[in-house]
Amino acid sequence: MTRILTMLMLAVLMPLSLAMPAAAQLQVRVDEGNFKPTPLAIPDFEVRGENAEMAQDIADVVRADLESTGLFDIQNPASFIQKDLSIDVQPRFPDWRIIQTEGLVVGAYEELPDGKIAVSFRLWDVYGGEVMRINGQPGRRLTTTPDNWRRIAHKIADSIYTRLTGEDPYFDTRIVYIAETGPKTERVKRLAIMDSDGANQQYLTPGTNTVLTPRFSPSAQEITYMSYEGGRPRVYLFNIETGRQELLGNFPGMTFAPRFSRDGQSVLMTQAQGGNSEIYLMNLRTRQSRRLTDHPAIDTSPSMSPDGRAIVFTSDRGGSPQLYIMNTDGSPRTCPSGGRDVACRITFNKGQYSTPVWSPRGDLVAFTKQLGGRFYIGVIGIDGKGERLLTEAYLDEGPDWSPNGRVIIYFRESRPGAGPQLWSVDLSGRNERRVPTQTDASDPAWSPLLE
Repeated sequence: MTRILTMLMLAVLMPLSLAMPAAAQLQVRVDEGNFKPTPLAIPDFEVRGENAEMAQDIADVVRADLESTGLFDIQNPASFIQKDLSIDVQPRFPDWRIIQTEGLVVGAYEELPDGKIAVSFRLWDVYGGEVMRINGQPGRRLTTTPDNWRRIAHKIADSIYTRLTGEDPYFDTRIVYIAETGPKTERVKRLAIMDSDGANQQYLTPGTNTVLTPRFSPSAQEITYMSYEGGRPRVYLFNIETGRQELLGNFPGMTFAPRFSRDGQSVLMTQAQGGNSEIYLMNLRTRQSRRLTDHPAIDTSPSMSPDGRAIVFTSDRGGSPQLYIMNTDGSPRTCPSGGRDVACRITFNKGQYSTPVWSPRGDLVAFTKQLGGRFYIGVIGIDGKGERLLTEAYLDEGPDWSPNGRVIIYFRESRPGAGPQLWSVDLSGRNERRVPTQTDASDPAWSPLLE
């Protein structure tokens, strides 16, 4: 095992209570207190054409993506000794060992006769003195149109991240959220979408009606959300490619808190009627709905497990908002507290819990917690064990997972009267970052990897 792989294996792992699933490649567990980012050098890409600025922009995005993980220390170009890098020539490893770089990315930007661009790169293990193969190849070459250059950069960062960590990637994704403008008394809330790093922001709805809680479909081409169009909250579907908006069912009362099933064929939602809120599952093909909960308490905010067999939701049936898990087919399950029940409570610590979201890895549930006048984003095992609070603020709310299950995005109000902003945090709780938006922003949701 080369030194760089060993370092990265240690770097990305969770504490013992948050160990990765057995199917994951990385199994070593280390003390997070000893963590040190791995040095990685990404010089400007070699230019084979006239647009040197685009070549530098691509390298900048790759650097920013990898640095944002908190796992890599991107080396300062001023420290580089070797300047005459070429993707076709092996680098002078001693020059990079002197500045204690573990990994080196060498890239080339090329303009093609048909007007497209191509970007190639190789990832070198400096201490092992060898190229690191990606998908069995010594490097990778990607082509696209010039206006799509940012996706190439994200895909390069994804390839490097996955090769060095063994984890699934998450940079070539999008985030949908609620863009908020105007005074508090006349707030305009629109659906907005952007790349995972905050670039290419655009509005999807005009702001005529307030919209909330957008959620991506597994295909990343549809969004379900709640809108006040017509004067009452109801669930809608939005097709990103066509811009078509569609009311999802004509339920009596209110419908809200929608989320797609894992196969994208159905939508979970809450229906409120006569003062009672229950969870329903609607088949998008037949438009038939099935009631999943039946209790006089408030049941809301459902999220389905990756295998589709269970849902986690919020209910105050125990006297205060807590998290519960039930089987999707309504059959009893064994509860963490002992015995069997249709719905099993998994949170028993102090505080009120809401907005649960099942991790794509299947082992954890993210949530919002309110305790002592403060708000927290946390995670807990599906067996109710290992609760960990990752953030704390005046108001932290609305978590959603990156597609690889390592990072959580949410929104924060830092103080009374401050507008909401998007933030992210990794599972260690150590790497907390602001996600840039052009306006105030709330209710974020992370897409799957783009095709």
